[in-house]
Amino acid sequence: MFTGIIEEVGQVVKIDKRGENRRITIEAATTPKQLGVGQSVAVSGVCLTALDIKPDTFGADLAPETWARTSFSRLREGARVNLELPMTANGRFGGHIVQGHVDGIGKLIELERIQNSENWWLHIEIPAEIAKYTVFKGSISIEGISLTVAKLERNRSMFVCTVAIIPHTVEMTNLGSLRPGDPLNLEADLIAKYVEKMVKGEPAPSSITVEELVRQGF
Repeated sequence: MFTGIIEEVGQVVKIDKRGENRRITIEAATTPKQLGVGQSVAVSGVCLTALDIKPDTFGADLAPETWARTSFSRLREGARVNLELPMTANGRFGGHIVQGHVDGIGKLIELERIQNSENWWLHIEIPAEIAKYTVFKGSISIEGISLTVAKLERNRSMFVCTVAIIPHTVEMTNLGSLRPGDPLNLEADLIAKYVEKMVKGEPAPSSITVEELVRQGF
């Protein structure tokens, strides 16, 4: 489990095709030194398994499903990615509950400098299945960053989510390296999804198969 507080920005230095999978190699100053083989790490909001760890790099394998259903489809060598290690049992919740399970892909509209301010507005297009869990002053994970919704509007056939961004967030994440039209990993508020299930009155199964857990994204 993560909290959406980015600890470091890494750089993709290699993308290898290995059969149907891809292995990405990420360079970073501190994260590799804190990882062990097989441990989890959030890369731009996607929970991955660390492999082939060296002092300044680590690798992670991406299945075709992960590549197709995340913003990783835009990854190129040199791309900047947000890194976060899992929360420790005695850690603090700096953001909100982030699982590293991408619910959908958004699209960057604009990172707009607020007039007469050092802050920014981040405008993104989000799909309807994410918009239904998105509320004013609620939490949303964008590229693994815990952010607070400032506005949600429907613009014809799309939903536009706006969040306020302070200079520290631009400096300490990959947001400044993104361009209009770039895909963004989105994870909706976990609590909102549980509330929806309870309101619908869907019973919890007494037992569940591994296949069903995989289908649900666990």
